[in-house]
Amino acid sequence: MIFLGPLYRLVAAQYAHQIYHFPLIQLVFYSLDKTLLYFLVFLVLRLLYLRYRQRFGQGSTVWRREIYLWLLVIYLLLLYSLTALRGIYWPNQFWTYLQLPHKAINTTPFVETLKLVQGKSKFDFLYNLFGNILWFIPLGFSYGVRLQDNRRWLPVQFLQVYLLGVGVSVSIETLQYLLSTGIADIDDVTFNAVGCLVGFVLYLIWRGLRQWLNKLKLHVKKV
Repeated sequence: MIFLGPLYRLVAAQYAHQIYHFPLIQLVFYSLDKTLLYFLVFLVLRLLYLRYRQRFGQGSTVWRREIYLWLLVIYLLLLYSLTALRGIYWPNQFWTYLQLPHKAINTTPFVETLKLVQGKSKFDFLYNLFGNILWFIPLGFSYGVRLQDNRRWLPVQFLQVYLLGVGVSVSIETLQYLLSTGIADIDDVTFNAVGCLVGFVLYLIWRGLRQWLNKLKLHVKKV
């Protein structure tokens, strides 16, 4: 790890033998470190591109949208680091992982989830269920933010959000299969899509509250 190495070693020295699920904490540290590294690479390239556009008069930068893009890139980098790219830090490691024997694909719904329910540790079940949902909530929310002026019929937007969640999830499961970094499971796709829908619903609630507050402010000003 380039950035979080000292902090990780300190945490590992204190808690590695005390926390049963410490490998998950280790994964989070490595994923955050990778995210920081590749976001900095993206940021440098993006700023150079924006400078080029400005220099040749191709439009000014809307920093609100730009910051939103940066947050979205950070989220996607962290999401793929935690799921499909475990153990892969540098691009040249892809080839090594492609040589590993591919794990099986579970296409029968809820089989692995039920196994986790019957397991000794309920944490694995809770993380598999709620973790897969929670990690995709920002994706659904960001869809709403990105297309906030969209006038499509609401059921069509829900369908688009669902397909977005399924598409991103399938890409993760495919990489997990090809790189042997996890088990490709239909349950993950299901829970991820649900998380994406939950995120979009939260956006609709947030948008409704903003509109109500704006109307309330206008009413107060008139009074």
